[in-house]
Amino acid sequence: MALRGVWQLDKLIVSYCNWGGSSRGIRAFMENHLSALKEKNPQLEVITELARGQHPFLKALYKNNNERVVCVKNLAPEEILLQASRLRNALGRKVIKLRTRHVTKRPSVQGTWTTALNM
Repeated sequence: MALRGVWQLDKLIVSYCNWGGSSRGIRAFMENHLSALKEKNPQLEVITELARGQHPFLKALYKNNNERVVCVKNLAPEEILLQASRLRNALGRKVIKLRTRHVTKRPSVQGTWTTALNM
């Protein structure tokens, strides 16, 4: 995703094994979809690395020095393309768990309203 017109994903590293069965989908992805992904995203640097005996994964490196790793073990090539596009569209920020379901600057003194109130 672009933040102020700048794509946040810097590098996408595709790690796979040329022998293992769990890398079958990512090898088909590299043959069929990877070149189209590179052409559609010229701002993105795509690196493929061979890791024999390891399960395949996608590693995204963002401009804010964060990284995300997604395991693509035994996934179909279309599902791997979906994961790669999700990594491209992400901002690279850390996921923060909210303490409440609503965020406000001025919380209610009387408490939050719910439909389960007994009157």
